[in-house]
Amino acid sequence: MSGAPTFLEGRLRKHRFGRMPAACGLAAAILLALSAPAAAAPRVIELTQLPCQFLESEDGKDRGYTSRSIKDCEAINAKTGAQRVAEAKPLALKPGKYVFRVTNRNVPYELGFWLRGASTVSRITLPSVSGGGLTPGRAKDYEIELKPGEYLYSCPLNTTPDYRLVVK
Repeated sequence: MSGAPTFLEGRLRKHRFGRMPAACGLAAAILLALSAPAAAAPRVIELTQLPCQFLESEDGKDRGYTSRSIKDCEAINAKTGAQRVAEAKPLALKPGKYVFRVTNRNVPYELGFWLRGASTVSRITLPSVSGGGLTPGRAKDYEIELKPGEYLYSCPLNTTPDYRLVVK
């Protein structure tokens, strides 16, 4: 090895003395940025909406409900929602960044997703995410950074029960 500078070292030396083109300075900045540690990617939580329920939230048990409108789910969940939520295990997560990927499977109308604090006070202090536009057969991502606390999630347009999420 002759100890001669590498191409990049030579270009940087020239830049220090004002002879390096601006584009090379930009290239060096990009190389430095790419070598910096990357931020942790958000964890993806998959949830599937069936008529009147979230599949994973009820231990993967498809209840076989049919719904043509919100009224159908309101009637079904008035009869069975409290019992199903009592039997469901809360989703337990650690604080951090998440993407809730929600899929509309077999619900013939547009759905949404709403994740929020479980109490009136925690709705003010904890982050929330919501949105609609979840058409039949499609998935949509809802990004959030969860803090420790208790949350509820549901679909107001599919009238699902309020499922629990605990972050600690």
